[in-house]
This record gives sequence, C-alpha cells and structure tokens, in this order.
Amino acid sequence: MNSLFEYADSLNAPYECFVFDTAVETFPIHPHWHFFMEIVYMIEGTAIMNCDEESFVTEPGDMVIFLPYQVHSIYGVSCQTVKYYVLKFDMGKLGSASDIPFQPLFRLAKGNEHASLCFRAGELEEKQLQWIFEKGCKEMQRQEYGYQSMMQFYVSSLLTMVLRSWREEGFDTDQFYSAASGEESIYYITEYIDSHIQDNLKVEELAERCHMSYSYFAKCFHELYGQSCKKYIAFIRMCKAEELLVSTGKDLNYISQETGFADCSHFIKAFKQKHGMTPRQYRESRRR
Repeated sequence: MNSLFEYADSLNAPYECFVFDTAVETFPIHPHWHFFMEIVYMIEGTAIMNCDEESFVTEPGDMVIFLPYQVHSIYGVSCQTVKYYVLKFDMGKLGSASDIPFQPLFRLAKGNEHASLCFRAGELEEKQLQWIFEKGCKEMQRQEYGYQSMMQFYVSSLLTMVLRSWREEGFDTDQFYSAASGEESIYYITEYIDSHIQDNLKVEELAERCHMSYSYFAKCFHELYGQSCKKYIAFIRMCKAEELLVSTGKDLNYISQETGFADCSHFIKAFKQKHGMTPRQYRESRRR
C-alpha cells in the first residue's frame, strides 16, 4: 500500500515556495507527512486543513503551519477554487545562520497550548506576510545568484514573527530541547512506523530500535510528537484506512490487514468509535 511519507530532496532543494491553485492542480491534498516544515497562506476560497488531530477551516489571510513529521491534508468545502501560497523548507538549514534555535523551539511547539499552528487574518502583520510569500515565490522562480540565502532570510523573518506571537501567548522560548547524538534515531522512527504499519508494532520493540529504555523512549516520543507512541500508531492506521476507503474499492478485510488492525471486526469497532459510522457508511458519504 502507499506510504504517507512524502520524499523531499533537502540536499538539492532545501526551500520551495509557490502558489497552489486548485483550478489547475490535483486536489484535494491527501494525508501525508515529511521531514520539511510546511507553511500555507490562504489567498482565495475556503479550505479545511487537517493537522494530526486538529482541523482548521481557513479563509483568505489565514496561515497554517505543518510541523515536520505531522500528518496533514487539505480539502475544499465546495466546488469553488482554492488558492494559497506554500512555503516548504528544511529546518536544519536555519540553525547555523541564526542566533535563534529555530529547530528545537519548533519541536517544542508540537502539542503546546501556547503555540497555535493556525493564525487568523490580522493576527500577524498581513502586509509583511504577503511580502515574504511574494518575494519567496519570485526568488524560487528566478533562482538568481544567492537565492538560497535570500530564502533563508525570508523564512527566518517569518518564523521570528511566529515566535514573537507565541511568546505573547505564554510560549517559553528560553528553554529548548536539544537531543543528544544517541537519540537522533527517534526523529526517524515515524518513518519506520509509516512503512511497517501493517505489522504488529510494539512500543517496546520501537524503543529498542532507538537504543532507549521503554520509559525514556515514551517520554521522548511524547515530547517530540505531542502524543504517546501507541496513540500515534493508532492515528496512522486510521489515516491509511480512511484513504483506502475513499481512493480504492478494496474490501474491509483487505483494508484491516493492510493497516495493521487485529481483524476486520476490530477495525470496524475502532472506526465507529472515531467517526460515529461504519467504514462502509464513511465510504459512501465521501463518494457522493
């Protein structure tokens, strides 16, 4: 089955900035995740942006941040055209050129009540936001000498605006999590989970893969991803099941096996608990 992981060439293309127009591009954007940070700024129409367990209905002027490793998707609410800026970048390219530890601070933002990932129109300086996205698009289109340095400047400016807003809401920028070298593998365990979701995944075995004790792994995972590893696995299974129901005609037995549920009845029960309807009813409702 298809993985939710979206590959990006961070070595050769650490920055992307473009306008996405549903009138000419494939839409909706189905659930996926990647190592990049992605920021979306609405230009036209109304869109539903899902990020892990959160969902935002967005209008022109709204901005949503998808942090690295977060499963996210974008849908329209009607047949109207949706248009928005997309800014994607490798957080690792910012650290050495700034006095602000962007990468660890934004890791801490995941699940933090003082760090909203959705900014409504007017919450940040709108003219400056538009200027950043417009300039970013022009730099990526022209790719003149030093364009990556310019992109780094625009991205750093935008992230600084976000951090200043979060500070006003109580987010502590004076403390940040700095991972030890032996813990780096936990940043890639979500990729392993994604590609092995059909298996009987056990948190104890995942901890061993990261060379950590169960309790320390559980603590680090929750700090990084804002939820327990067990809950994250259940979330990924449900995301893939939803995608298979909508995009394929596969029967429920096949879907339950491909997404790692114990059996079909367990899959149906878990699905009803989340959606309040059976998988078949969900499939029918999404195909109307």
